[in-house]
Amino acid sequence: MKKIKVIIIDDERLAREEVKIALKNYEDFVLIGEAENADDAKVLIEKEMPDLIFLDIQMPEKSGFDLLESLDHVPTVLFITAYDQYAIQAFEVNALDYLMKPIREERFAKAIQKIRDTMQLKSSLNDTEAKERKIFIKDGEKRFFIQLDEIYLIESLEHYTRLFFQDKKALQRRSLRQWEEILDENIFFRINRTEIINIKYIQAINTTNSGRLEVKLKTGELLEVSNRQSVKFKNRNGI
Repeated sequence: MKKIKVIIIDDERLAREEVKIALKNYEDFVLIGEAENADDAKVLIEKEMPDLIFLDIQMPEKSGFDLLESLDHVPTVLFITAYDQYAIQAFEVNALDYLMKPIREERFAKAIQKIRDTMQLKSSLNDTEAKERKIFIKDGEKRFFIQLDEIYLIESLEHYTRLFFQDKKALQRRSLRQWEEILDENIFFRINRTEIINIKYIQAINTTNSGRLEVKLKTGELLEVSNRQSVKFKNRNGI
């Protein structure tokens, strides 16, 4: 059976011990680290690349949601919380599952089986699907787990960027340059100084009288490509 690498993140030592004790009954789950705050957890996650994190939602200074928002790649998440309202929020962001403190053995077993089923499904996907990256988006009180390739447009707004995905949009504290560093260049293309598009969403491409390209997305947006990026796009796609 494939081993599932686990990190536990909770500011309470006893809560971390509770999860560690519960995990001892499941040989396919391997604990590779633990952290008591969001900053240490971020470093640990980026270093160890776990398959699964047990994550406390409410922690001092930075919450579990804050941690997820800071990650460029989000592993599978199982939330742990002592508060019902956070459990509800966990479901609102399509979390795999959540556990209420104190953890009950029967409930823990059900969560473990759900994780196994999810991991097995992932391993059965082809390479392209399996490598799809998921990120966590927080915009005010709204929170989302989304696949990166669900984003069809990113536009710059001074110190923020606005993401367009599904039928939603959200503000993020990332620059276009920061997005370019984590996005797949085979899927995303920066068309000008202020916009990045997902080329899978292109419906039509026209050339203006000035020689620039004009792109229409399947979602209805009509966007102009800069002179420099028009040349780059034409060379890249043999236009």
